[in-house]
Formats: sequence, C-alpha cells, structure tokens
Amino acid sequence: MVKPGRRWHRRARHALRHSLRVRLVALFLVLALALAATFIFGMQKALSVGWREAARPLVSDYVDRLAVEIGSPPSVAQAQALTQRLPVSVHISGPVVNWRSDTQPNLMARYRSQHEDWQDNQPRLLSRTTADGHRIDLGISVTAWENQPHRVGWFTLAAILALTALAYAYVRRLLLPLDDIRAGAQRFGSGAFGEPIPVRRRDELGQLASDVNTMAASIHQMLEAKRGLLLAISHELRSPLTRARLNTELLPETGDVAPRREALLRDLGDMRDLVTDLLESERLGQGHAALHLEAVELAELAGDVAQSLVADREPPTGTLVSLDLEAGLPVLQLDRTRMRLLLRNLLDNALRHSAGAAQLPSLRVRRHSADGAQGVQISVRDFGPGVDAAALPHLAEPFYRPDSARGRSAGGVGLGLYLCKLVAQAHGGSLALRNAQPGLEVTVTLG
Repeated sequence: MVKPGRRWHRRARHALRHSLRVRLVALFLVLALALAATFIFGMQKALSVGWREAARPLVSDYVDRLAVEIGSPPSVAQAQALTQRLPVSVHISGPVVNWRSDTQPNLMARYRSQHEDWQDNQPRLLSRTTADGHRIDLGISVTAWENQPHRVGWFTLAAILALTALAYAYVRRLLLPLDDIRAGAQRFGSGAFGEPIPVRRRDELGQLASDVNTMAASIHQMLEAKRGLLLAISHELRSPLTRARLNTELLPETGDVAPRREALLRDLGDMRDLVTDLLESERLGQGHAALHLEAVELAELAGDVAQSLVADREPPTGTLVSLDLEAGLPVLQLDRTRMRLLLRNLLDNALRHSAGAAQLPSLRVRRHSADGAQGVQISVRDFGPGVDAAALPHLAEPFYRPDSARGRSAGGVGLGLYLCKLVAQAHGGSLALRNAQPGLEVTVTLG
C-alpha cells in the first residue's frame, strides 16, 4: 500500500513534469526567491562594512555614557531604571555587585556574541570596566521582541503562499484557452466538427484557437467532399454493374464463351462487393443511427456464419474453421446483419491467409467482464505468415494493404478490417490486432 505522503509526492512530481501551469508558477516562485536573496545578500555586503565603520564610534560613545550613568561602584537602581527606559540588558559582575537584568543568561550571551564581530581585535565595544574592578556588559534586551522574528517569518511565509496562489490563479486564467483548444482537438479528432473552439481572447492563444477552427473547417470540408464523392461514385456504379452482370448471365454457359463468362462474373462480383463495402463504410461512419438493434446470441450467430462459409464453397468442403464457442453467453443488443458482416469478413480474411498453414483458422467467442459489465469477446486467428510489426497499427485503415503476403495477390482491397472496426465501434466496442506468432489474431470486444 502506497503511503499518503509518497502518493502526494508522486502526484506533485507528475504535475511538475506534465503541467505547464505548475511549472510556470514554480518558475515565478523560484525566480522571486532568487531575486530577493540576491538583492538582500548584495545590499548587506555593500552596506555592512561602511555602516559598521560609521556606527562603531557612535555606539562606543553611547556605551561610555551608559556606563557613567550606572556609576562606579555600579548602582543596581540606576541599572534597573536604565533597562526600564531603554531596550537594553545589563550584566554587572565584580567583587561587590553581581546582578543581571536578563533572567535568561543564554540569551544575553547569544546577543552579546552577535556583536563580538564588531570588535576586530579592539577593546570590547559593549563592555566597560569601572575603576573599582566591576565589569558592565551591555546588550540588546530580547524580552520585548524575542517573538517578533517568528511572527515576521510566519507572515512572510503566508504572504509568499498567497502570492503563489494568486500567481497560479492568474496563470490558470491566462492558459484557460488551452483547455478549450485541447477539448476541441479531441472533438475534431473523433469526427465531431459541429462545435468550434470558443475564442475567448484576442491574444496569441485566441489567434491559435481561431486558426485551429479554420483548419478543422477545411478538414471537415475535405472529408465531406470525399464522402460525397465516394457515395456518388458508388451509387452511380450500382446501376451499370447490375446491367453488366445481367447481360453477362445471359451469355451461354457452354462453349468457348463459358470460361470468359465465369471470369467476368467474378470480376463483376468483386466490383459489386467493393461498392457495397464503400457504401457500408460511409453509413457506419455516421455512428449509431445506422444500426438496427435486436437481441443476438453471438455464439449461435458465429456458428451459423462458419457453416455458411462451408456451404458457399464449390464444391462444399468439410470443416474450415476451428470453433470454440462458450455456452451461456449474455444476450446483447446488436445489429445482426452487421455482426454477420463482421464475422464473415474476419473469417474470410483468416481463411485467405491460412492457405498452406498447418492448422485451421480458429474462431473463439467467450465471456468478457470489464468494470462490472458483462460482455462478449470474439477472437479470430489464422496461422499464416503474419504481418510486419510496423504495418500492424495500419491494418484497420481504409484501403491499406501491407507489402508482405497480405497484398493484392492474396485478395482484398483493404476495406475488410476497416469495416470490422467500424462495426465494432458503432456498437460501442473495440477491435485489436496482434501478431500471434504464427499468424494474426483479431479481437473484437463488445459490451
């Protein structure tokens, strides 16, 4: 268990490293203390020598007058009257009179010793010896003001803390637009361009907020233009593709035309799938409004998709995927059609890159718990060559195809994993990829 003091120290160190406000306030405080210490030290050095030389004869003459006033032999009554009239302490020692006004000898000795550096090997400045052999030691009385330095110290500390708090509040207000800029950048990064960054001031930070708003507006305009272009092209391509496929299917299924007919149907099918994927990616990019939610048992749906892959083979083959479906999974509110699309894309991708592998691709659906909520986790793994570590973060980007074995020669145009990520995010989930060595594992977490 971490102790509170250590935890506070760790938080303070983290704030000092990562908070611009804390660093600025600390800089101001250190600079103020350094300037004050330098000024005081310099002034003391500049004035102390000259002031002592000027004050020594005045103090010596005044001590002589006080010693004469006490008398010889020393009069205790005169000494008491002197201490009541002036802030001085008197210590008389000798053959007849031994008396001190200060009841704390250690304080008397301390204050007397503080003035010994004035002597410079000369006769003692604050001591006098009378004609009858008595010694009179004078000093500054500490009775009236011995607590004054403590009060001054506490007041000084309170003033420094108050000034630091004021400096922090001012810096906090000065850098307030940075919070708005950070929040705006996060909104823009997530695709929410509807709310611009508020411009609170006319200084450099206000100009920065205005520039970021202008940049975000330009990016939003470019994204909308790209989305509109993709939608227009996709919609416009659907009709001629449908007509071309219909005309191709009317060709004879026998003779010399048959092989070219089949090849043309496959190409048209790939183009149709590409257009469908483009439209689907744009719909999912709009978020949750595109979903049609219903109660779905993912284990049952995953088994159906795996069976459909077998049925779609010409001719149908045996087992294509190794299934590990946990029983009793929680029923989630999902879009069945899009979850089927996600599972099919993941399995198609795993089958395509498991050609010649020693093991079948695996599909695992199991329970997942996070923050007290029950969800489901889908894992699809192939046992192929995997991907380069540098390409792994980009696999779920649209139209991205690494230059390794997962290139165009292996099939696909780079939209499959991107669509899977969009489906997972639209359901409030996430998609993660990792090199399983061998092969690639894709994990989708829902709920």
